[in-house]
Amino acid sequence: MQLDLVEVAPNAEPPVCRIMDFGKFQYEKQRRERKARKQQVKVEIKEIQLGPKTDDHHLGFKVKNAREWIEDGMKVRVRIRFRGRENLHPEIGRGRLQRIAEELKDVAIVEQMPNLEGNVMLMVLAPMPEKK
Repeated sequence: MQLDLVEVAPNAEPPVCRIMDFGKFQYEKQRRERKARKQQVKVEIKEIQLGPKTDDHHLGFKVKNAREWIEDGMKVRVRIRFRGRENLHPEIGRGRLQRIAEELKDVAIVEQMPNLEGNVMLMVLAPMPEKK
């Protein structure tokens, strides 16, 4: 059996070395990394697009969809697109986003507050953290 001198912690003072089978060490390291990737949870982001003039009836449908997605553990990005003269009144869009956040406050927290980027205002809602 071939053993190698392997530097385990090069940044430590003094550097740490071990006598081991380097091939086996690399194999086990790859297995640990693969297992960690498999157990990683990928968070899906769903999106709702609105306008500042979106009717309350349609807004209700969008909020209902967002509630279902958040309860399923997904994040929801709410986007309001301003067109033409609508850009002059961003407070209307901010009010809509705050109203949506109010309606979903029992299942979601606001991860990113509403902010205007060009002609689009975004807000990100995330599921409530689980209490232990």
